[in-house]
Amino acid sequence: MSQSRHLVLAHRAAAMRGAPTTTEALLWQQLRGSRLGVAFRRQVVVGRYIADFCAPSVRLVVEVDGGYHAGRAGADARRDRDLGRLGYRVLRVPADVVLHRIEQAVALVSAALRHR
Repeated sequence: MSQSRHLVLAHRAAAMRGAPTTTEALLWQQLRGSRLGVAFRRQVVVGRYIADFCAPSVRLVVEVDGGYHAGRAGADARRDRDLGRLGYRVLRVPADVVLHRIEQAVALVSAALRHR
């Protein structure tokens, strides 16, 4: 990836950190400060993508999938494969789970952390 493309992604990620979705903000409250035993970063550039959340030390990406993802199964699968080639595992958590059952969303992330 070119340096200019990376710079564009970095600026976009910074803007996204400043305006999180409701579900991203809810999950971030549970992940921040190494509350699950590893440090997560939010809206971070990983390869040619911006990950919702990333725990670089264990190479885990957590994506919150809302309505936008409904018609993007193929694109999301391609993204997951690309991130896998970079050595990352991807956990997709439905936005409605984050919104209505946050403890279940946290349990999914915790399970992914245990199964490294």
